Amino acid sequence: QVQLVESGGGLVQAGGSLRLSCAASGSIFSINDMGWYRQAPGKQRELVAKISSGGTTNYAESVEGRFTISRDNAKNTVYLQMNSLKPEDTAVYYCNADLRVSAGTLIYPPRAYWGQGTQVTVSS
Repeated sequence: QVQLVESGGGLVQAGGSLRLSCAASGSIFSINDMGWYRQAPGKQRELVAKISSGGTTNYAESVEGRFTISRDNAKNTVYLQMNSLKPEDTAVYYCNADLRVSAGTLIYPPRAYWGQGTQVTVSS
């Protein structure tokens, strides 16, 4: 089975920084895109940033210039460095990975996996 384990959330004052990490483990054959989504109370889950296996990045307009996504392919880990945090960044942040699982000689088609979520709270 595959697990995505997130860490690094917490409480920070506006203007502060946090770094989220997400490590994928299990019978992973390959990982395509990895990304971070967030969901604030009463709102839909939205894309924050994503990164391809080759390092191409995409950001939500609301975080462009403040957040940086990166990944370590050798460790199957994706990071989100969040600077200049604002109260409106408060949400549960979820890690996402589009990956292929192997089982013996079988390699399954890619599908999305999600982490359990980590709370980020930015106080004003």
